[in-house]
Amino acid sequence: MLKRIWSLVIKEFIHLRSDWWLPAFMLIGGAMELLGVAWATSRPITNLPIMVLDQNQTAASRAIIIGLENTKTFRTPEQVNDMQTIQDAMDRGEISAALIIPPDYAEQLQSSTGEPTLLMILNGSESAPAQAANRAIQGLARDIDQRILTGRLGLSPDQFNGFTPSLRVWFNENLSEALYTTPAELGMMLEFTVLLFAALAFSRERELGTIEQLLVMPFSSFEIIIGKAIPVIIVGFADFLLMLGMIHFAFDVPIRGSFVLLLALAFGYLLVELGKGLVISVISKTQHQAFLLVLLVGMVDFMFTGYAAPVESMPKVLQWFANIIPAHHWLTILRGIALKGAGLDVLFPNVLALAILGIVIGAFSLQFVRKALD
Repeated sequence: MLKRIWSLVIKEFIHLRSDWWLPAFMLIGGAMELLGVAWATSRPITNLPIMVLDQNQTAASRAIIIGLENTKTFRTPEQVNDMQTIQDAMDRGEISAALIIPPDYAEQLQSSTGEPTLLMILNGSESAPAQAANRAIQGLARDIDQRILTGRLGLSPDQFNGFTPSLRVWFNENLSEALYTTPAELGMMLEFTVLLFAALAFSRERELGTIEQLLVMPFSSFEIIIGKAIPVIIVGFADFLLMLGMIHFAFDVPIRGSFVLLLALAFGYLLVELGKGLVISVISKTQHQAFLLVLLVGMVDFMFTGYAAPVESMPKVLQWFANIIPAHHWLTILRGIALKGAGLDVLFPNVLALAILGIVIGAFSLQFVRKALD
């Protein structure tokens, strides 16, 4: 039996060598997408375009403009003379923010009872730049507010001590978005890779007209399934190691937990996704149909992994549904081992859920595919 399975494995690798573009596209394409996501999320948002309508034209208003530049979030502010210019630029999406300094700003600032105000307009159609601009403006406003308070109280900045919370961040000390997005992207790319390779296992044979030749050969349905599955696991595991090494060495994503445990659970997750992919492969008439079904299944999984939106913020019904999505538990395991250094004692509920799902999906897949082949 082992000799027959080995011959099927060799046959699959010969197919992959003939269709070399497919593994190259999945391995290199997935790695490049992960590289792009990691690079984009590891860099702070800077150089945002901003316009300033300075109706005050005093040293106080110029200090505000200099403060905007010093935040490093904005490029050198473009000064304009009317609101219509700002509105036109906002409509065209040319700026992320605009600041309007009223004519009495310096007067209100110097008065002991004055209430200096600034009007900030954000381009909310692009939420990420708008949030970065809002944080920069809020920081600048707090600095101005503190200077006004110390001046009116007649205190020096050293004498003015307010309430300062003691903040400690665990697992992601710099609050780097890359440490959240890159493991999640790795998990999703791994799922798509395994699903697609597995989904093409039988659909390719059917489309090429070789499925009948395979079935009349002296192989049992079980041997055919194993022979088709082994190359998928090898390619998927190689893709996982490639992407894991890339995010670790190129973007400093830590592996704080057991590396051996991570590899073992990754192998188990590959088997779960393999079962789903083989079912897709059997029910698909063509490779194109298999590809579309992979996209459909992958997008559904994506919505319930917690990558796009926290599962905890979803309605209870959707939270229950998320628990039957293997990718949801896999991303929890991946982040737990990589970022938190968690062990099996902490991750046991997710590992158990993944194991149960794997048994159910694997048993159904094996029975379904064998029945279809027989």
